[in-house]
Formats: sequence, structure tokens, C-alpha cells
Amino acid sequence: MIQKVLIANRGEIAVRVMRSCREMGIRTVAVFSEADRAARHVLYADEACFIGPAASRESYLNIDKIIEAAKRHGADAIHPGYGFLSENSEFARRCKAEGIIFIGPDPETMDAMGDKISARKHMIAAGVPVVPGTEQPLQNVEEAKRICNEIGYPVMLKASMGGGGKGMRLIHSEAEVEEAYNTARSESMSSFGDDTVYLEKFVEEPHHIEFQILGDNYGNAIHLFERECSIQRRNQKVVEETPSPFVTPELREKMGKAAVAAAKAVNYKGAGTIEFLVDKNRNFYFLEM
Repeated sequence: MIQKVLIANRGEIAVRVMRSCREMGIRTVAVFSEADRAARHVLYADEACFIGPAASRESYLNIDKIIEAAKRHGADAIHPGYGFLSENSEFARRCKAEGIIFIGPDPETMDAMGDKISARKHMIAAGVPVVPGTEQPLQNVEEAKRICNEIGYPVMLKASMGGGGKGMRLIHSEAEVEEAYNTARSESMSSFGDDTVYLEKFVEEPHHIEFQILGDNYGNAIHLFERECSIQRRNQKVVEETPSPFVTPELREKMGKAAVAAAKAVNYKGAGTIEFLVDKNRNFYFLEM
């Protein structure tokens, strides 16, 4: 049984995790930077540990300091919350090496699904529908033009390590390919430290619908139904609505089964989200985990 959890995060999410731990009789350890000495999560936790300057890269993103704090306070487990180190496979790997439980997916799962090209391959193998597109990184502009012409315009150019709309470009004609290719790679390298890009057919009049999933240590997975996330600004979600007014009972059942299949395909553990694009004819495609 876990006796003490260090929450490698701050603010509201850290407090929510601590509240759940308190209800379960589990002690908690907060970490805080210079800027957060009097923050609510620090005062709410059973114990607290200072981990560095205000800059996140020197505190909340510093793996060595987080591990050191957990060991110093005798934490059995680390909960990463969301953001910061929550999707960092190296952090999960370090926790495992140090004998600390990482409350979240295995590092192998993160490696498989964190890269969108790798994720597409895993989903195709699992029989989950994906948007037609490339399964390998684009090598140059000429290849991008050739594949765009084969898929048919409009197409979407995406960063393999992307998220939040960064490294993403909509292309309507061959004349737009070169600029889109160069700017997407540059933006991806700046944001994610990786300039790998790939192509997908653009789904017109799409709905962005995602399913919450939960997986345990024994190969079981369930879904907790859908959220409609189509109201966006600059590819960032603004409003999430559940249940989706667009999803029929039949479509909900199909998408739910696909979400569970996606989770099981990569032995997913913990809470996660399977995101889909659904076209105007209610055909759905895996987008990302």
C-alpha cells in the first residue's frame, strides 16, 4: 500500500490530488519553487519541500530535484499531475529505477504514444481508424509535395511531437507546401526540440471528440464516455461539453470500443484521453492520446 505521495506539480491540480490522498488516508508531500512559498498546495500538504528558483526548468521540470525530494521525504510514489513532467518518459523511467511508484503510464507507453507517427502505427495495428496520411517522417519538400498530390488537397501538415496547434499547417494547394513545410519544422523545433513532420488528409467540417479512459496494472481498461471539444480558438480548446450533442448512441458505442482498444494496445495505465476527429458523416478517426 502507498503510504506517502509526492505531487510533482503546483496549484489547483496539486490540491486536487492531495484532497483525494487525504480521503484515502495517504500522506502528501508538496514541492514548491521560490515563487510558490505561500501557495495553497504548499499549505495544504502534510509536508513540503523547496526545490529551487521560480523558473520551471530549475524547479518543477528538474527531474533530479524532484527525485531527491521524494527520497528525502520517504515518498513511496510520485503523482505528476498534468503538464510539467507528466508526459516525460525519462522521468517515469527514473522513478522506476529509484524504486518509486510513478502514478501514470509506463515509460514505454509514453514513448509509443507521445510521438504521433509512432501512435498512428500502433493504432493501425490495433484496428483503430486513423486519418489517411503518412506513416513515416517527411524527408524533404519534394516528398511532401508528392504525397500531398497523392492524398489530395486540402491536407494537414503536423509536427510529430506537436500539441496545442503548434507545428500544424493547413495546405490547400501545391504552391503552399514549401512555406508550410519550412515554418512547421521551424516551429516544431522551437517548441518541442524536434522538427519531424508528417501529413494527414484534412477532415473537413470536423468535430473534435475525446474519450476519457482508465487503465489498471492488470490489462483492464474502461472509458468514461465522451467530451465534445470542437469549440476552439487557434487549435486550442475553449469549451468542453458532455455528452456531445453530435454523437449518436450507435457512434458512442463504436468510439468507446475503439478508445478502449487503443488503451489496451499500448498497455495503458492510469487516466488518459483518446482524441478523435469525426467528419460530417460521423466517420471517426484517431487523432492522438
